[in-house]
Amino acid sequence: MLFYSFFKTLVGKEVIVELKNDLEVKGVLHSVDQYLNVKLDNMEPLQPEQYPQMLALKNCFIRGSVVRYISISKEDVAVDFLQDAARREAKKAK
Repeated sequence: MLFYSFFKTLVGKEVIVELKNDLEVKGVLHSVDQYLNVKLDNMEPLQPEQYPQMLALKNCFIRGSVVRYISISKEDVAVDFLQDAARREAKKAK
């Protein structure tokens, strides 16, 4: 649940999602669920010449199991939130 809670804080921020098939898309995180499925608004592929069919899409839903990485800007990382959440998770595990 730590990652789910963290990604919920990123709603409305711009992210880059790299899929397992090497497709990378940039967009604004609209929503995320407990399976880390993500919905992006204002989506655009980072390699438009390789994936021209993706240029027509503006919104997309990405299944969490096909995501390799989600890149975020350094300013959007809430370090204090992550540290507190990690401590709470560790206490629950004991």
